[in-house]
Amino acid sequence: MIPERATAAAVLLLSLSATGVAAGPREDAALARVAALTKDFTGTVVLHARNLRTGAELSIKADAKVRTASTIKLPILCALEGLVAKGAVRWDERIVLRESAKVSGSGVLRELADGTALTVRDLANLMIVVSDNTATNLILDRITADAVNDWLDTAGLTVTRSLRKIRGDGADLVAASGWSTAGKRPENERYGIGVSTSREMVRLLDMLHAGKVVSTAASLSVLETLERQQFKDGIGRRAGDRRVQSKSGALDRLRSDVGIVYTPGGPIAMAVTVDGIPVIDYSPDNAGNELIWQISQIVQDTLGRP
Repeated sequence: MIPERATAAAVLLLSLSATGVAAGPREDAALARVAALTKDFTGTVVLHARNLRTGAELSIKADAKVRTASTIKLPILCALEGLVAKGAVRWDERIVLRESAKVSGSGVLRELADGTALTVRDLANLMIVVSDNTATNLILDRITADAVNDWLDTAGLTVTRSLRKIRGDGADLVAASGWSTAGKRPENERYGIGVSTSREMVRLLDMLHAGKVVSTAASLSVLETLERQQFKDGIGRRAGDRRVQSKSGALDRLRSDVGIVYTPGGPIAMAVTVDGIPVIDYSPDNAGNELIWQISQIVQDTLGRP
């Protein structure tokens, strides 16, 4: 067994062995760099990364369940694509925004007038591009969290679950609602709006890159939307000319990011969660954002060389 306070390097080394990835000089360097970054961090770091061209991987507790925060909005979008493909939902359907539906936190819909009508496509774009909480809830009202989980089951992602609608943030919270069947289970209460693992999030990204989420066209549409996301404080931080397709999430003590970075050595899908951040800070320079960016650099240096 691994002691609770085992170093990130030791956990990463065991993860590499379990996935059959040979630990060579690059991997040894990655272990040392991750260990140096996390040696004084008292929280939890979870990572899975995969080069989608070569199959090479790096992991830290890749199968540990984590709070998704807003990264659950990516599976919601994928499920929505599936329902549109079946004809159960139309992109041009109009949904009316009511004052009672507005929640605090990220997004812009709470600034719009009561009675504003938006298409399902508008809401989907806002849900990802500006991580709009109200838009997410309106989509869940339309399709249900259970429908999201049904789609995840068909995709073979059986741990990732949409649990309920978003309550807002800080002291400005609405009553919890929109529960899925999974969300009503006591063991899932601590995860908030969603639960997943870094391995499953990377698997979903892999499916998108391969054109296997609903269809090639649907997969491309999702990736293009991820590329337009405006919050690039983690994986996409200081990315320069590298393309990044990502969705981030934030809670008081947590930062998470899932996405694909296109490197000279191939596209790398990664999912990183940093939980137990000691200081609440919603600026772009949150310590969790910085740590995710630094870990993503190690991943790119290790897996992304030509």
